[in-house]
Amino acid sequence: MKKIRVLIVDDSAFMRKLVTDFLSEDERIEVVGTARNGEDGLKKVASLHPDVVTLDVEMPVMNGLQMLETLMKHSPVPVIMLSSTTYEGAYNTIVAMQYGAIEFIAKPSGSISLDLHKIKEELISKVILASRANIISMKQTIDRTHKQDSEKTEINSKIELSKELKKSTISLKPIVCIGSSTGGPRALQEVLTKLPQHFQAPIVIVQHMPAGFTKSLANRLDSLCQIHVKEAENGEILKPGVAYIAPGGFHTTVKKMGTTLAITTDETPPLRGHRPAVDVLFETVSLIQGYQKLAVILTGMGSDGTEGMKKLKQTGHTKVIAESEKTSVVYGMPKAAVATNLVDEIKDLHDIGEAIVHTVVQWNRGGN
Repeated sequence: MKKIRVLIVDDSAFMRKLVTDFLSEDERIEVVGTARNGEDGLKKVASLHPDVVTLDVEMPVMNGLQMLETLMKHSPVPVIMLSSTTYEGAYNTIVAMQYGAIEFIAKPSGSISLDLHKIKEELISKVILASRANIISMKQTIDRTHKQDSEKTEINSKIELSKELKKSTISLKPIVCIGSSTGGPRALQEVLTKLPQHFQAPIVIVQHMPAGFTKSLANRLDSLCQIHVKEAENGEILKPGVAYIAPGGFHTTVKKMGTTLAITTDETPPLRGHRPAVDVLFETVSLIQGYQKLAVILTGMGSDGTEGMKKLKQTGHTKVIAESEKTSVVYGMPKAAVATNLVDEIKDLHDIGEAIVHTVVQWNRGGN
């Protein structure tokens, strides 16, 4: 059996030794080298050709974000970030995910975690998952984003769609629900940045991510998008043109309150290992009457969202879009949804934002 070759990049000799020992316990993994900073890490990637890199952020000479950005531009490799749970650490992790990191692991107690054994199994499982990731798709998405950022152009069709949305007359109100996991932060950026400022539907998002990181994700996306993006809060009323990201560690549901919709968050037990869970969100939205529902399932491991999608489709007035295998970093959640034969459209990631806009425009014009 071919082993997964891993390079560990961390400025702490203690952390390099600890991570090496943990990964080496699994017979599927071989640690082929370590590096003490980003500059050393780039040289080791070039000479050792690892299948996966684990990467710290705070390092001298060249930090983890600088290394990651260079790596993904020139010789992309699946990268897992080891992150602290501080505000700065969470923010840097979100930036890293949008630069192209596949996954991240929160260190249990800061940059030098003596209790790193708590996340040993998570570390091993995520290295194995990362080794199977569609890194080519990730690289293509990053290249498109860099091109858009450098051109700084506004697409005329988007402006026209925005005008149409402002003028539209709504029959059944629309709501958009999105589920994502591994590779999701980058996918969400690709989708949400395509939505115009006057988008006439609320968007509720479940991204598998622990507490402390979803707020940084929301803030980062808010700085990049024309719509407003925020971490969902218990009891708040949904507004069109706002994307609400479920807070890590809390299930997020949507309930009708009079003529409006409100968010509820709770700490009921995880559903099939997830809290927040896409299934929980989708199932509660399926109970709402008087709305047309657009469910979108993006990249991610497992099948979260499929059972909730089935309930959405049973209630009618629901359209489902799943990300294609071609662009998914991990084709798990979309694959499970597609296998039910209930998905209406399978789209490459870069086409999903436009598909969402066109669907909502059509609905707001009175179409089905």
